[in-house]
Amino acid sequence: MNLVKLAKQQIQDVVQNALKSCIDKGIFELDSIPDIMIEKPKEKSHGDFATNIAMELTRKLKKNPREIANRIFNAIDLSNTFIEKVEVAGPGFINFFFKKDWLYKVVDVILSESDDYGKVNIGNGKKVMVEFVSANPTGPMHMGNARGGALGDCLANLLKWAGYNVTKEFYVNDAGNQIEKFGQSLEIRYRQLKGENIVLPEDCYHGEDIIERVKEYLDEYGDDLANLSSDERRKKLVEFALKRNILLMKEHLRKYGIEYDVWFHESSLYESGEVFETIEDLKSRGYTYEKDGALWFAASKIDETLKDEVLIRANGIPTYFAADIAYHRNKFEKRGFDIVIDIWGADHHGHVARMKAAMKALGIDPEKLIVILMQLVRLVRGKEVVRMSKRTGKAITLIDLIDEIGKDAARFMFNTKSADTHIEIDLDLVTQQTLDNPVFYVQYAHARTCGIIRALSEEGIVLDKSKIKVELLQQEEELELLKKLLELPEEIEIAARNLDVSRVTKYLLDLASMFHAFYNACRVKNENEELMFTRLSLVECVRIVINNMLRLLGVDAPEKM
Repeated sequence: MNLVKLAKQQIQDVVQNALKSCIDKGIFELDSIPDIMIEKPKEKSHGDFATNIAMELTRKLKKNPREIANRIFNAIDLSNTFIEKVEVAGPGFINFFFKKDWLYKVVDVILSESDDYGKVNIGNGKKVMVEFVSANPTGPMHMGNARGGALGDCLANLLKWAGYNVTKEFYVNDAGNQIEKFGQSLEIRYRQLKGENIVLPEDCYHGEDIIERVKEYLDEYGDDLANLSSDERRKKLVEFALKRNILLMKEHLRKYGIEYDVWFHESSLYESGEVFETIEDLKSRGYTYEKDGALWFAASKIDETLKDEVLIRANGIPTYFAADIAYHRNKFEKRGFDIVIDIWGADHHGHVARMKAAMKALGIDPEKLIVILMQLVRLVRGKEVVRMSKRTGKAITLIDLIDEIGKDAARFMFNTKSADTHIEIDLDLVTQQTLDNPVFYVQYAHARTCGIIRALSEEGIVLDKSKIKVELLQQEEELELLKKLLELPEEIEIAARNLDVSRVTKYLLDLASMFHAFYNACRVKNENEELMFTRLSLVECVRIVINNMLRLLGVDAPEKM
């Protein structure tokens, strides 16, 4: 149950009724009642919610907003609501103060809904695909993939909490030029290992992992490549190395807490003929032309500011862009997703408008394709920028990061800021067992709730709902905690609408802070029985909420620390 939504609905109803009353009595002359905007005031003294409807009506009614607000105030009927009082403030704001009964209701709601508390249904089962990481399978995953993994996986979880039918997908780029280059790199390394004095060209893959894959092949199959042609040798090495790399990516992502529903291979688009089928579709709709022996997509026919792009090179080989259009067409037309969300690096900025144009050219609503561009990651240790792994002495990869700070710290920290902002992670800070470490701070709050529950349980005291007297919760720390708990479903709804998981981490940090304040101010044990059981219920509510949100983030909720 979303108690914030319930409160806002009650405000809508009483203000609408007041306006109707004023219209019926001839106090206001209005053809219709406008939308009533309700906000949470920044100052606690201004109540739980406020509306600026009086200011919105100033022009229509040709009256002073303060006078309009007073007229509405005088007509408001608070019967059968949780609203305790209303006041007119400042130039014409109307502030609403809610009864404590409204806050108290959240205890019963959380205890009843338990693991489901916080779930909302704004998605109504719409099919959404979140495609993220989709790292090049020719080498190890880098820091950008680490951020993309945390953002994508948590966003997909958030959308599930918001009622969407979500599929998590990894697009394996196992076709095209990069695979040609991959094969060339593997073969040259093979020949070098066999004693040939041959130079690896600058534009090939130079990572140590290429040599490792070739050595692994030789260990497993011996030298069965010696008498093969160059093409056959490359084919065998690519098949072996790609399979090994993809298995390794799956293993590392699993260690990161990510399990995909679908691993979609680019090569399957060629095998099924969808790449050429898509190009033919664009041709038939008049969005292609030939120039210099190549076939071009006329993006400028959709938007004259866009540059046209090659679909088929002069040598007859389709470009990566052509395959990518076919892939997105497959998502919408073949698999019927209502919304597709891609998480890309900021360097793909120019690709977004062209892909949307391609969708429009194919008759697909481009607004259904949402691309989240993520900014760069900077790792520091204290004040020093860190670029190399302590373990390997090479550029830090996703698995290096997990090994050093753990999946929990990585997943949490990458979601403390929205994707469109740069992020800096202090490797020393996030491994500290102190309250300065945001991840530890939240996990410790959860462990504290468990510690209180466990200590009482060891004395034979377990939560008994019949002994809860919520009206005993009167201290400011208790009321603030109740208010925060009550906000969760609304936070989930706003976060899902904005595709912004950072609202969840901010919420958790605030809730942990309020719980630590409660812990320092209020005893649970050694109070009279009714107050003890009531505070125990509040502790249990905090435990449930922190556990639910850490679960959404894919972060462990330890019971002891």
